[in-house]
Amino acid sequence: MSRWTPSSALATTVEITATSVQRGDVIQIGGQPCRVADLLQLSGAAKRLRFESGELLTMHAQSRFVALRILRRR
Repeated sequence: MSRWTPSSALATTVEITATSVQRGDVIQIGGQPCRVADLLQLSGAAKRLRFESGELLTMHAQSRFVALRILRRR
């Protein structure tokens, strides 16, 4: 995972759900930061997340995580 952050960006922590997760969000799993590379909508408001490392995680409608999100300044 790249640790470079553009100078015109600001990183912040946000609570995410299957509804609000976005590509680029970084979720810490087992002490390892994992950046979301792709999302797949599943039935029942669930989403399957694919991380840059190739690993998969299914977020159900009730799942809640804290993620690092890069906010770009305009």
